[in-house]
Amino acid sequence: SIGTGERFGLIRFGSRVDVFLPLTATPRVAVGQTAVGGETVLAEFGGIAGTPLVRIS
Repeated sequence: SIGTGERFGLIRFGSRVDVFLPLTATPRVAVGQTAVGGETVLAEFGGIAGTPLVRIS
């Protein structure tokens, strides 16, 4: 099994990745925004659903 924060794959040369989130998740990125693995928060889970926070890089 894979634990929180463990690596489970490798993407090279800027390949595209599709991320599927549950409907209850609150997105924290915008469509087309560049995300950095291990740094960019993609979504928040649990708690009260709020307005998505987006920032275009």
